[in-house]
Amino acid sequence: MKNTYDYLIVGAGLFGATFAHRANSQGLRCLVIDKRPHSGGNIYCENIHGINVHKYGAHIFHTSDCRVWDFVNAIVPFNRYTNCPVAQAPDGKLYNLPFNMNTFYQMWGVKTPEEAQRKLDEQRREAIEKMAAEGVDEPRNLEEQALSLIGRDIYEQLIKGYTEKQWGRPCNQLPAFIIRRLPVRLTFDNNYFNDSFQGIPIGGYNRLIDGLLKDIEVKLDTDFFADRAHWANIADKILFTGKIDEFYDYQFGKLEYRTVRFETEVLNTPNWQGNAVVNYTSADVPFTRIIEHKHFERFGNEVYDNPITVISREYSTEWHEGMEPFYPVNDSRNQEIYRQYKQLADMETRVIFGGRLAEYKYYDMAPIISQALSLPL
Repeated sequence: MKNTYDYLIVGAGLFGATFAHRANSQGLRCLVIDKRPHSGGNIYCENIHGINVHKYGAHIFHTSDCRVWDFVNAIVPFNRYTNCPVAQAPDGKLYNLPFNMNTFYQMWGVKTPEEAQRKLDEQRREAIEKMAAEGVDEPRNLEEQALSLIGRDIYEQLIKGYTEKQWGRPCNQLPAFIIRRLPVRLTFDNNYFNDSFQGIPIGGYNRLIDGLLKDIEVKLDTDFFADRAHWANIADKILFTGKIDEFYDYQFGKLEYRTVRFETEVLNTPNWQGNAVVNYTSADVPFTRIIEHKHFERFGNEVYDNPITVISREYSTEWHEGMEPFYPVNDSRNQEIYRQYKQLADMETRVIFGGRLAEYKYYDMAPIISQALSLPL
């Protein structure tokens, strides 16, 4: 007897929605289910006082892949948002990110690329000589890696406290690869990304997801694991975007994550911090950053058209059951556990695993779309 659907897609996030859109365009019958009460996964936006609030944290779309950019803009046009975060440091000053000539001027008062390079070389040399004196050729941890790349001043003011809050561990206990590369620009350029394209969907990310899932059957508040036998046999194939360890009943153990808790507040002012993203790098400040959501979609004096603003404070914490898993903990223990699950996944003939949770890997949005567009149907 032929199954009702060609594909059951478990998860209505960006990966699942993109794959469903592509499969549907090829005439394949798809059913998308998601245990949340909304589609969109972590890019879902909640409209508060006319402002699209990024419910699960700031999402800025950026890519140099013309195919991906053209694909999403064919669903919904994107605006001109450019990510230029600011950091409030332990010394109380505001610094531009990523590290560029504005940052170096704010930190050291240097005004030319030559002056900045000399200061950077001086600070890097101090860290490298210290490691050499200890008989160390390569950085052993994140702290040594950062000091050898950027020096002590920027490390202590802009990296150390923020990173330790984000990961819940001292920097000298975190692996060096987490911060293997640090963007350093000897130009006055506050654009965080180097990609050719970036922006936010005009009208918010819900419009992108709604466009992807147009004419596709979607069931929300529907947990695959609540009736696994039924869902596993309703379609010829399954695209699974949930947690891979849960799919295999945690037989090799549970994978670990970091998660984020949000405190969202409505303020009776049109413009509270003047920027979409402000990081707080002091260990004494419990949250990692504050997002002012209207700045993702309103520019210049447009922000004053709405007398209300909405901010979200982000708190990084360990993940526990019942919380949303955000960032894989990519240490050797968890990678070994994932490797065992991956071996099982590779033997599946009816199940495709894709996305952040199924692959235990952090993804930006554009690579997720690219992968979903490239999977064989």
